[in-house]
Amino acid sequence: MLVTSSTELRKLNRRFRGKNKTTDVLSFPAMPGLIPRYAGDIAISAEIAARNARDLGHTVAEEVKVLALHGILHLAGYDHEQDNGKMERKEKHLRKSLGLPSGLIERTRPTVKRLTAGRRSSRASR
Repeated sequence: MLVTSSTELRKLNRRFRGKNKTTDVLSFPAMPGLIPRYAGDIAISAEIAARNARDLGHTVAEEVKVLALHGILHLAGYDHEQDNGKMERKEKHLRKSLGLPSGLIERTRPTVKRLTAGRRSSRASR
């Protein structure tokens, strides 16, 4: 796992996903068969983790754990953009069992108030 700057996450996001914007966490699945029992790599923006922690009222360490969990679930094959809530349910269950604060998916889910105001979360997508 790499915890680095937002600048570096932006570069990685542009290089591997074609998105020229920063994000909080990226997952890079391992090439099948390359290294036994190796799922892949995760990169986390230290700056975004610190800002999220401050804004949400928990520690930076807790936020890094939330971001790492999200990345690990992606490495395990979950995709919250296409799985009809399967990843969100798994993330919520694991967060509760680990005593972690709110997860990324539920933070970005638009509420009725946000929808009626025409606003969405400002968190970058991954």
